[in-house]
Amino acid sequence: MLLPMPTTPDPSPRPLDHLAELAGAMGHGERPALRLRDATLNHNQLRQRVACLAGWLAGMVPHKGARVASWAAKGELTCLLPLAAARAGLVHVPINPLLKRAQAAHILGDSGARLLIGTRSRLASLEPGDLPPGCAALGEGEALAAAATAGRELGPSSADPDDLAAILYTSGSTGKPKGVMLSHANMWLGAVSVAHYLGLAADDVTLAVLPLSFDYGQNQLFSTWYAGGCVVPFDFLFPKDVAKACAKHDVTTLAAVPPLWVQLTEIDWPDEARAPLRRLTNSGGALTVDLVTALRGMFPAAKLFPMYGLTEAFRSTFLDPILVDSHPTSMGKAIPFAEILVINDAGNIAADAEEGELVHCGPLVAQGYWQDAERTAERFKPAPAGSAYGGTAVWSGDRVRRDADGLLYFAGRRDAMIKSAGNRISPQEVEEAALATGLVAEAVALGVADARLGQAVHLVVRGAGDDEARTQLPIRLKRELPNFMQPQMIHWRDAMPLNPNGKIDRTALQAELTQEFSS
Repeated sequence: MLLPMPTTPDPSPRPLDHLAELAGAMGHGERPALRLRDATLNHNQLRQRVACLAGWLAGMVPHKGARVASWAAKGELTCLLPLAAARAGLVHVPINPLLKRAQAAHILGDSGARLLIGTRSRLASLEPGDLPPGCAALGEGEALAAAATAGRELGPSSADPDDLAAILYTSGSTGKPKGVMLSHANMWLGAVSVAHYLGLAADDVTLAVLPLSFDYGQNQLFSTWYAGGCVVPFDFLFPKDVAKACAKHDVTTLAAVPPLWVQLTEIDWPDEARAPLRRLTNSGGALTVDLVTALRGMFPAAKLFPMYGLTEAFRSTFLDPILVDSHPTSMGKAIPFAEILVINDAGNIAADAEEGELVHCGPLVAQGYWQDAERTAERFKPAPAGSAYGGTAVWSGDRVRRDADGLLYFAGRRDAMIKSAGNRISPQEVEEAALATGLVAEAVALGVADARLGQAVHLVVRGAGDDEARTQLPIRLKRELPNFMQPQMIHWRDAMPLNPNGKIDRTALQAELTQEFSS
């Protein structure tokens, strides 16, 4: 018998690793929890594997609060490590497996990781000096084998829910990726909230196609396990692989970002793949009206949940599926445990239909940026007057409007951050990579509206522009930047437009590229 989700979610946070204990305590211990390529773990086995991995980690890194990084594709290690590290009193730092050596080295150095576990090919790509002092590196297979034979199991954590549990690195509009500090409470309550409003249950199967280094990707695991369900971690090459996996595993829950949804609506879905689906969830960018129409037509029996979130607050809003057809472009309302305010340019709560910045208050707000007091102070501030929660709030940088019914609508970004295929990209990071080649003297990276990607990266450069430079620049960028950061087009200029202050006129370049290339 399945236990119903409570009408009001329990607001009391616990240490994150208690997710591994919960399903067993609720009588779901024998139900499947993690379906791997060669085995399926039930919730009792999941709990035991977490305990063993935590015991081994505590021996390898005996310093409470030390950072443990992972750099690997989805599998047993990357799924278990967030809970095992938390149980061992350590802080998990997941590195996106799509990142290249330079980005991984920055995250390792900035976080001060003491242990890196990854695939052998990724570890082999590191150069001398990429690992911070005292940091050991170990292959994921070796780590799992060592944990299984170490013979030490750790029981559930007694950590304070406000203790740091993870650092998730995310790009902004300037500089290198910054580490968002998430507590046990942030991640526990995020799981409770999402499981509650999605209506997840113990017979649900979630196909985890999103990167586990993202907050949205990690929550696929946590919210499903909180409900006693099963996760199928899945890396795919082609959209049709997703449909095949949905049919093979009787998937009930599928989360994606708009560019992936576009691809998934362009393929044929057999009935056996569509029939089990109960819910589709979207974040990482807004759905268009056409895309909503396509999804509703292809999956009429599945509930569609448009969502909005930012790593600094884990998750913020969702649109009730019963409103999707009538309000397809809305971000919805606040999720449980979140208070969402719209603050106008005068610093007051905005009136209906007045544009302002989305400000998130409540216990899902992160603890700031790792070792970056300046940027923390820019985004994390005392909650505005009128907040029911008070405390610290996070200013999102997103401009929104709230209608008379309380529904939110996205209006635009305050800064220049690029969002492409669900990824947050710092223009400055792309520009610095181009300048570091020595092939260009100036570089400007911009996001241009694209029907498939949300935004496509365009790079405008000034340099000699001879045949060799034009040939070598994209080759060098492919070597230094991950695929999702690669410019879709590189525009060579003899001179850059300047504003009255003598600086590069990014606004003029943006307008020019938008007019010519947006789709």
